[in-house]
Amino acid sequence: MPKKFPLESAKFNPFGELIGLNFSECSKGYSRCSLEVAEKLLNPHKVLHGGVVYSLADTGMGAALYSELAEDELCATVEIKIAYFAAVTSGTLTCETKVIHRSKRIAALESEIRNDGRLTAKAMGT
Repeated sequence: MPKKFPLESAKFNPFGELIGLNFSECSKGYSRCSLEVAEKLLNPHKVLHGGVVYSLADTGMGAALYSELAEDELCATVEIKIAYFAAVTSGTLTCETKVIHRSKRIAALESEIRNDGRLTAKAMGT
């Protein structure tokens, strides 16, 4: 039986709670999470730090895969490649993630990160 994913970030990822990450959906092989861009997350140029976008994708990937795991299974990120398309300075950042392949030992996932609906980054992870 697959694990039930806790939508409350604090129960799943205290770091996510620190940056304001919230989950709105997590079902078999899919997750949607978001955060409000806050001043504390901006770099010295007043642009959202790339690590925040990466963290959103990484956490979204973990949640999407977690929803497919059996009670006795765990997962960890092996690699993530991310392409940034546009700078983010304000608004809501939303990440939608799908498991696109899963074998016995490895899974491949894809995340799309949008800023108020506009595609700003895409990530691929294993």
